Amino acid sequence: MCGIVGYVGPKNAVPVLLEGLARLEYRGYDSAGVAVLNGRGVEARKLAGRVEGLRELLARSPVHGTCGIGHTRWATHGAPNDRNAHPHLDCTGTLALVHNGIIENADVLRARLAQQGHRFATETDTETLAHLIEDSAGATLEERVIAALGHVEGTYGVAVIAEPEPRKIVVARRGSPVLLGVGDGEYLVASDASAVLAHTRSVVYLNDGDVAVVTPAGYRVLDRDAHEQDRAVDDIEWDLEALALGGYAHFMLKEICEQSETVRRTLRGRLLFTEGTARLNGLNLTPDQCARIRRIVVLACGTSWHAGLVGRHVIEELAGIPVSVEYASEFRYRRQLRLPGTLTIAISQSGETADTLEALRAAKAAGSTVVGVVNVVGSTIAREADGGVYLHAGPEIGVASTKAFTSQLVALLLLGLYLGRQRGLPVEQGRRLVEQLAGLPELVARTLELEREVAQLAERYADATNALYLGRGVNFPVALEGALKLKEISYIHAEGYPAAEMKHGPIALIDANMPVVFLAPKDEVYAKVVSNMQEVRARGGRIIAVTSDGNGDLRHLVDHQLRVPASAPLLSPLLTVIPLQLLAYHIAVRRGCDVDRPRNLAKSVTVE
Repeated sequence: MCGIVGYVGPKNAVPVLLEGLARLEYRGYDSAGVAVLNGRGVEARKLAGRVEGLRELLARSPVHGTCGIGHTRWATHGAPNDRNAHPHLDCTGTLALVHNGIIENADVLRARLAQQGHRFATETDTETLAHLIEDSAGATLEERVIAALGHVEGTYGVAVIAEPEPRKIVVARRGSPVLLGVGDGEYLVASDASAVLAHTRSVVYLNDGDVAVVTPAGYRVLDRDAHEQDRAVDDIEWDLEALALGGYAHFMLKEICEQSETVRRTLRGRLLFTEGTARLNGLNLTPDQCARIRRIVVLACGTSWHAGLVGRHVIEELAGIPVSVEYASEFRYRRQLRLPGTLTIAISQSGETADTLEALRAAKAAGSTVVGVVNVVGSTIAREADGGVYLHAGPEIGVASTKAFTSQLVALLLLGLYLGRQRGLPVEQGRRLVEQLAGLPELVARTLELEREVAQLAERYADATNALYLGRGVNFPVALEGALKLKEISYIHAEGYPAAEMKHGPIALIDANMPVVFLAPKDEVYAKVVSNMQEVRARGGRIIAVTSDGNGDLRHLVDHQLRVPASAPLLSPLLTVIPLQLLAYHIAVRRGCDVDRPRNLAKSVTVE
């Protein structure tokens, strides 16, 4: 949530900041602003609205300088307006900062600072930090920042500039990601690698507690006691083209249509045909450790939680290990039981989801081995977990996750296969699953051919006010995910439910105006799902069935049917979810919604 970018070097900082903010806008788009140092002090420009509006403001009222910071905001404290937009200044106007996260003791700090004579111009928690630094003792800006942060409770990624040291940016991190971009005679600061990729592929990921000092001459990373720390320089593995629309109307559609290739990338080099297993070198689980696993706990939020529910079916079926799937936001506040043989799996597209990260830490403190399933190399969850599986899905810009979800499902299938083979899954069964996984990219490509049919269907349902999504077994989580997608980007109220549970409440909602989406691929509960369709039909509901080739024709029972290719039941969620992604997308477009930047949402949720 929120985007930070900073630049110091020989160039005019403003175009670099604007370019970086445009690439970070999916992280927050309530307001935007920049502040630069140009020998005449701090000059700031900011407004409520999008980065394009900031660009227009700067064209009318330009500023120049070779050191600056910028921010695009997802509001927490204070309404999204010009006044509350970052950067924030101190009383003297000689210091500016941008901040991601939440300062939990901001009210106490604000009251104390106001008693001391400080004047507050905003409703934000962030402004208290600017005044704290203003008041703090220290010979250098970094000393003052370190001293001020000693009074702060909460999370932050912060970048600070000040007039007395006009060629310096001080950066600090606790709980909210920040990285440094290492260029040739120039250095960048960002909350996401996408903001620096046009200038450098070399990045330094900061750890919690780090404070970095960045100048044109280089950078230093300090701990909270000002001791220098070594931090590795990593290379970004994806190209700038991955951040371009490439002819698509929206990033969400582009990312839906990329799923054949992203599934292939998640599988690449990991299928062992002869052995009937998966190669997961980064998992760091020995055969002996696998044998000692007695239970698995999956921690995740949102779409990743839905992936975890599918993973539960996969792992229990293939490895015979009991799995519980927990909302990370709830798990972290429960009493943690020390149960020997517990493996915890933390799932997060960004690898920075605050609730999932804190739940991971709670699990580790309780003695559990923790593995991560993440998309972003070098992310905090990837670094703090004992091992893990990278998705290799490439950057996902659309706020509503699509390709990361299907890659998470593939990663969990690979993990289930690996654990199963370590725990007695017959080699022939493993080989069959490997063959089925190898064919997945082609099945996904064929499923994507449904887009035109789904787009026509969207015309009929774009005016709906409510929708119900129903599935059973491994496809119940797909019903949850389909409903979430519709809610996120079209603002139509939708609920996912187990199909058999519909008659225990939701059936009261069904009438001729209620579209009901059934997940009905060919599996062991197909006949039961058809019976649930009969119950909806008897009450006049309009039925959309996502079924599979080889099933009987349902046109006598449903209003619309979408056929995905036949597959093994455990693989079916990868196919049945795609029509639901496309349906949500095309309905949202027809309703005039901003599908890539839905209201109130942000891509990487780095606050509680």
